[in-house]
Amino acid sequence: MNFCQWSPAMSRRELLLAGSAGAAGVALPGCAASGTGTGPASSGAAPEGGVTQAVNLTVNGQAQRLELDTRTTLLDALREHLQLGGTKKGCDHGQCGACTVLVDGRRINACLTLAVMHEGAQVTTIEGLGTPARMHPLQAAFVKHDGYQCGYCTPGQICSAVGALDELRRGVPSHVSGDITAQPLLSAEELRERMSGNICRCGAYSNIVDAITEVAQAPGGRT
Repeated sequence: MNFCQWSPAMSRRELLLAGSAGAAGVALPGCAASGTGTGPASSGAAPEGGVTQAVNLTVNGQAQRLELDTRTTLLDALREHLQLGGTKKGCDHGQCGACTVLVDGRRINACLTLAVMHEGAQVTTIEGLGTPARMHPLQAAFVKHDGYQCGYCTPGQICSAVGALDELRRGVPSHVSGDITAQPLLSAEELRERMSGNICRCGAYSNIVDAITEVAQAPGGRT
């Protein structure tokens, strides 16, 4: 641990304060700021020593140009900068799936990726799938089959389901696929495996599988 201008004459209290401040990232008098990033793509200084960069995204069909700290996750860019609160922050560690969105048609955990990594990408959140007046088929099916209780995980569940059905359509195998060269079967086992990254603390899993199955079985449901 770097205590900056530490000297043997420091009291125990001063030493503890210096250590606590260092752990919290607080600058003390006489301590040089650290962690300032530099690079050719940076366009200015961000708070707390970060670096900002312009990021161009197409979010739910609308072009967006954001000036972001390069440490900003895609999740925080959507929620804090674009006020798209449908995408939820659950664990913030990629373990619950509440933040799942579609990037260039594929599902990802928005909390685990930086916004600057997706320059020019097409991002679809739950708000871009449908509206209360014109719901996406999966949204309507979740309502019909009671595929939620508290609803916190539901946006991520639905975005993940869209991605899962696209994977089935493209023939992408899962861990439980018997033959990785064959078209995956639409089964509860396949759907549970493909949706296993999305946690429902309320335990509505059987209803979620029923909702996805109904949509998948409808004409064009896997597209």
